[in-house]
Amino acid sequence: MMELKLYNTLTRRKEEFKPISKKQIGMYSCGPTVYSCAHIGNLRTYIFSDLLKRVLMYNGYKVKHVINVTDVGHLTSDSDEGEDKMMRGLKKEEMEISLESMKKLGEKYLKAFREDFRKLNILEPDFWPKASGHIPEQIKLIESLERKKFVYRTGDGLYFDSVKFKNYGKLAKLNIEGLKEGKRISKGEKKNKTDFALWKFNSSLGWDSPWGKGFPGWHLECSAMSMKYLGEHFDIHTGGEDLISTHHTNEIAQSESATGKKFVNYWLHGAFLKFGGKKVSKSDGGLYTVSELEEKGYSPIDFRYLCLMTHYRKSLNFSLENLDAARNASQRMERKIVELRRQEHKGSDFTQEFSERFLEAVNDDLNIPKALDVVWRVLDEFDFDSKKKAKLLEGFDNILGLGIKEMKSKDVELPGELKELLKQRERLRKEKKYAEADLLREKIRNLGYNVEDKN
Repeated sequence: MMELKLYNTLTRRKEEFKPISKKQIGMYSCGPTVYSCAHIGNLRTYIFSDLLKRVLMYNGYKVKHVINVTDVGHLTSDSDEGEDKMMRGLKKEEMEISLESMKKLGEKYLKAFREDFRKLNILEPDFWPKASGHIPEQIKLIESLERKKFVYRTGDGLYFDSVKFKNYGKLAKLNIEGLKEGKRISKGEKKNKTDFALWKFNSSLGWDSPWGKGFPGWHLECSAMSMKYLGEHFDIHTGGEDLISTHHTNEIAQSESATGKKFVNYWLHGAFLKFGGKKVSKSDGGLYTVSELEEKGYSPIDFRYLCLMTHYRKSLNFSLENLDAARNASQRMERKIVELRRQEHKGSDFTQEFSERFLEAVNDDLNIPKALDVVWRVLDEFDFDSKKKAKLLEGFDNILGLGIKEMKSKDVELPGELKELLKQRERLRKEKKYAEADLLREKIRNLGYNVEDKN
């Protein structure tokens, strides 16, 4: 088995993956804040983590995967200010402001999120822990930090004293002294610009605690839940690149301060989905949801294929034109696979050669675009035994997640371009211009169709 290399944000280099235990990999992915439907910018990040999980499994590892559900405590500002996003969701849907309503809202949008996973062929995690269901674990974590003198109190809550954590900012390579107050930092009553909330007071709504009624801080939630399900030291933590400088930096600080152990070995981050050169974000109105793309006539797998075409660490520029190109490629692949299943070609066996090339690509920090190129070379290898070719492609799909096993013959409307080529070719054959007809046969093949002449 070839070694698997992953780009570790913590060290800023590709490293050979060495698991803590050979029996099972612990993997945590920062999950959704369930106050509205996820848009495709969110979902690109989960397609990336799905590919990582699938590559690990392809390499023979068992993966214990956790995706948290934030249903309380996520404020609109990284500086611990602004409105709770769940509260914003309640107001938008004109629901009663209560913990019970928050629970109902969260369940509604978690159901929608899991449906998006199903449509996009994203494997579900082993656990979906909710922040609201782990309040005791979060209080216990604060108490541990308090005993170690990392906590202080202000008028609005409890805060982590970041200066007391020696390597604060190591993940993001932050220049602490150079940080200025602004969008990322607002000092207020904080001792230091980089301090962050562990518990926010709210006398009218929230949970009881030793410090008063309120809510846990967003960063605290992930530390408490990841350590509950994966232990104090685990293998992999994933998320979008926007989480590096604040959320994941703060997770490391509070977790390692509480346990005295290294929190996570490998940090992997997916790049933004962009539209018009700018990051797609829900706070700016988002872009499309999966359901909205379906209304426009696209399959969710068209979007998955689009994501596979760009490396996870590179920004992906979204447009309907780019999605059209992905759809055309995806449909062409499906036509070729459907045609392959009809064949009884007893050719050569190239399984080992292409398997090695595919594994080399995916094990090089998930180079899925290069792996896709291998898939197309397999499809275009005329001398490859048809049954062995189909079996190999189905094996590759354990990573790609395009549903190759389900690609079967069905009645389809032939594209206008194909219809015209077929008419021209039939005319040429009647005129006995067989060389020219053969050129058109090749053009038709390039569109993903084969022509069989009965006479």
